[in-house]
Amino acid sequence: MKYPVREGLAKTQRSAVHLEMRDSYTPDDPEFARWRAGHRYGNDPAKLPAWWESWRDLVGEMTARGVEMRRARIISEPVTEYIRYEHDLTFANEAAGELVRWLPRRKAADIALPGTDLWMFDNSSVLFTYFSGDGEVVDREWCTQPAVVELVSSAFEAVWERATPHEDYKLT
Repeated sequence: MKYPVREGLAKTQRSAVHLEMRDSYTPDDPEFARWRAGHRYGNDPAKLPAWWESWRDLVGEMTARGVEMRRARIISEPVTEYIRYEHDLTFANEAAGELVRWLPRRKAADIALPGTDLWMFDNSSVLFTYFSGDGEVVDREWCTQPAVVELVSSAFEAVWERATPHEDYKLT
């Protein structure tokens, strides 16, 4: 399973949702280091690095065939430096065709949430991503058990309903 998210997206017919719940990911990411050093893309997708093109093209293909792609991020406030970085780059996700919302963790306290980040495809399969404490991916696991899929679907929809669209979410 070299690119499991891409494998899931390739089979998706209607919807793909991504739930992110960490305040930091891959702290040694070179792009994050560049951002910390002051590099910005100025909300211009044309200035993004070449590796971004494959994601943009994939999302564009998905949305062109009618797949709705939604990403929800549950975050602590005040936000971490990494969340500031993600917020700054979210214009690229949206330019590619994703819908993105933000939910402060205190507004998610009464939602029954899965224990880790995930992707769900067509409300029928879930790809869980497991991280080390410092935010590195250590494993992924597919699940199609109806009860788990229902929990994930219910949790995501509750988060989405409460979350603020990217263009309206102001960092604290």
